[in-house]
Amino acid sequence: MAKRTEVLVSGFGGQGVVRIGQTLSTAAVYQGLNTTMLVSHGTETRGGYVRTQVVMASDIIDSPVVENPDYFVALSKAAYNRFISLVKEGTVIYDPAYVEPDASLPIKQIPLAARDTAVKELGRELYANAVVLGAMARMMTGLVDKENILKAMLERIPRFHEENKKAFELGYALMSKE
Repeated sequence: MAKRTEVLVSGFGGQGVVRIGQTLSTAAVYQGLNTTMLVSHGTETRGGYVRTQVVMASDIIDSPVVENPDYFVALSKAAYNRFISLVKEGTVIYDPAYVEPDASLPIKQIPLAARDTAVKELGRELYANAVVLGAMARMMTGLVDKENILKAMLERIPRFHEENKKAFELGYALMSKE
């Protein structure tokens, strides 16, 4: 991997946005990559705006700021509207339960029913972030190994390992249909 890869994940508090960023950044370290992660959020404890920016590269990272995301995960309409203009050539992964994408944009936009899958298959929206991580593992094949993302996820999410592993595999399988 010669170039830097930028990942932007945004949604609202309580969706596990920070945990997704922590997991991807940790997995990049396991992969032997350099990585940075920035978090920003509103003042609300839950339900407010949250964004995480992860940059990974085999070379030194000169800036931790995501300026042109290779992957943008939009978990809320507000996040999509706020950051979609940053995506020039990257891929947008959005949850259709929250986001209605702008089909006129000339970029790849992939629906990922993370919330609905978590509720239907595991009974709780809580596992939607693990569904997202599984989908990202599929999308990032060749960059970060699936096993490294799964290992990092199980370290970063301290409880419900079996349910989170199942949610991860569901997300991985959902993305394979793309």
